[in-house]
Amino acid sequence: MQKACLECGEKLVGREDKKFCSDYCRNAHHNKANKDSTKLVRNTNNQLRRNYRILQDLNPENKTKTSKSKLLARGFNFEFFTSIYTTKAGTVYYFVYDQGYLPLENDFYALVKRN
Repeated sequence: MQKACLECGEKLVGREDKKFCSDYCRNAHHNKANKDSTKLVRNTNNQLRRNYRILQDLNPENKTKTSKSKLLARGFNFEFFTSIYTTKAGTVYYFVYDQGYLPLENDFYALVKRN
């Protein structure tokens, strides 16, 4: 019984358990299979990276205060963060890796850096 490449259908020669005729076909097959999840992960990572850069740029001294409008004007998306830290007093900080923000009154945010 002759087996065919899962990607291009070409006749396979070699090992009995071989599934692809070349590295190109193997990579193409797996790239197609993971296309949808890769797009989601890529877009999420891009937004996290953007949020991180914005916090880093606005917080050069590792502790400052800024407005929500300033964050939004730079493209900050509050739906993307990597962790939440709640203090013993119940204060909730949102972090993008080591850069964090704390919602304050009147649409202001305290920006901090975790050491």
